[in-house]
Amino acid sequence: MFSKKPAEAPKPTGRAGAAKPMAGKSTFSVIGSDVSIKGDISATVDLHVDGHVEGDISCTSLVQGEGGVINGAIEAETARLAGHIIGSISARDLVVLQSAKIEGDVHYDTLTIEQGADVEGRFAPRSSQVTTAKPTSAVSAADSDEPPLTLAS
Repeated sequence: MFSKKPAEAPKPTGRAGAAKPMAGKSTFSVIGSDVSIKGDISATVDLHVDGHVEGDISCTSLVQGEGGVINGAIEAETARLAGHIIGSISARDLVVLQSAKIEGDVHYDTLTIEQGADVEGRFAPRSSQVTTAKPTSAVSAADSDEPPLTLAS
C-alpha cells in the first residue's frame, strides 16, 4: 500500500507539472547546422537557425547563428541575424550582428547594426511605409517613393 500510493501520487503531479509549464511558457525550435530545409517555415514559437533554409520564414522571434544561411523572405516580431540572408526582412525589432551578410531590403521598426555587418539592399522603417501608403492616393504614393530615394542618394 505504501509503495502504491507514493508511486501513483508523484506521476500525476509530475506529469501535470511538466505539461503546464510547457504549454504556458514560450518554447523554441532549432534548425541545427547539419540540417538543410527546402520550403517555407511558419512557427508560432521562437526559431533558432544554424542550418540552411531555402524558403520563407515567418515566426515570433528568429535567432540566426553565424553559420546559418537563409534564402528567402523573413517576417518576425524580433530578429537577431548573424549569418547569410538572401531575401527581404521585415521585423519589429531587428539586430544585425557583425558577422551578418544580408542581400535584400530590410524593413524594421527598431534597428541595431553592429559595425562590420555587410548589407546590400535598402533600409526602410516599417511604420513610415505603412503610414505613408495608407493615407495617400496612388498619385501621392509615387511621390512618397521618390523622396526617400532622393534623400538616400
